[in-house]
Amino acid sequence: MPKIDLRHGDCLKMLKDIPDGSIELTVTSPPYDNLRSYNGNNDLWSEHVWKTVIKNLFRVTKDGGVVVWIVADATIKGSETGTSFKQALWARECGFNLHDTMIYQKDNPPPVGGNNRYYQAFEYMFVWSKKSPILNPIKRTRRNKYNDKRTERIKGFTRNKDGVFSKKKVSLIGNVKINNVWKYIVGGGNSVEYGTQHPAGFPEKLANDHIISWSNEGDTVLDPFMGSGTTGKMAILNNRNFIGIELDEEYFKIAEKRINENL
Repeated sequence: MPKIDLRHGDCLKMLKDIPDGSIELTVTSPPYDNLRSYNGNNDLWSEHVWKTVIKNLFRVTKDGGVVVWIVADATIKGSETGTSFKQALWARECGFNLHDTMIYQKDNPPPVGGNNRYYQAFEYMFVWSKKSPILNPIKRTRRNKYNDKRTERIKGFTRNKDGVFSKKKVSLIGNVKINNVWKYIVGGGNSVEYGTQHPAGFPEKLANDHIISWSNEGDTVLDPFMGSGTTGKMAILNNRNFIGIELDEEYFKIAEKRINENL
């Protein structure tokens, strides 16, 4: 049975208690730019806070480990803040590799954006690695037009450093790694009971897909902004150990109940 460690309190303090190099994977979505109100706590995300959190995540992450950092930017006085990019660059300064910049695309985004901009339909999923990470790639099956075992090949293209395209053969059949834009239905990823009890929950399948991609069974998954416990639930269901930290007492109790129901 997976080991579960749920901690109610400030992650700035509680991350200090996690040993160096003990975490294989972190999957988290921080408060970012105070876009949401968390039971009236509206000032959770100063530059000092996120810099300290990211620095501590580097310390606790094992060599070969990964942090998945899911963020978006507020629009203030007509301009997006760009805080997400500052965080990615800070992670590099702390020693992480910016392994991938992935996109969480919302298939049914709410109409948020304003009269002079398009609706916001995605968030960034920065994947930071400490040295070279593992990958258990999620794949999809491609079939040729005959829907049989014959392999159809077409002319594909790669681009060289000099900008010139060169031809290569590409198979259209078999298992192919999915790309780094992941699409999910907003609001449908959490269970009906828990999905509306936190203002910024992300889909269960999103957490699941990162957990199976960047960790193995028996590894330890961390979420320092546990919220309603989505990462914790999916870690348990995938036979990973889990450490979750949550400042808000109400959300902590929700996460605790949700996670314990799945043990």
